[in-house]
Amino acid sequence: MYITSLDKAEKSIPTMPGATGVTKQVPISAGDGAPNYCFRVFTIEPGGNTPFHSHPFEHLNYVISGQGLLVGENDEHAIGKGDFCLVLPGEKHQYKNPQGNLEALAVICAVPVNYE
Repeated sequence: MYITSLDKAEKSIPTMPGATGVTKQVPISAGDGAPNYCFRVFTIEPGGNTPFHSHPFEHLNYVISGQGLLVGENDEHAIGKGDFCLVLPGEKHQYKNPQGNLEALAVICAVPVNYE
């Protein structure tokens, strides 16, 4: 077993083009012994967003705090603390924290360990 907390995970700034106002933490990864999936946490400041992108695997997300938008190619959905989100393989998506929000949007993101 492996137990950790988010405050122990190093913060980094994603380098993907299109990421603005985002920090990333990886509290559980292959380096911790996870054989299939890792947990990442993205914190998006007001006015920030992740890149508009897709990948060939499902994307499982849980909103830890804040409110924002999950944007698709043809729609967008309001999301907030306590929401679970599923993005299907190949589906373009982006997380946004609109300018004017008072707090950061923090989202747990589970992906295959070989993607991280």
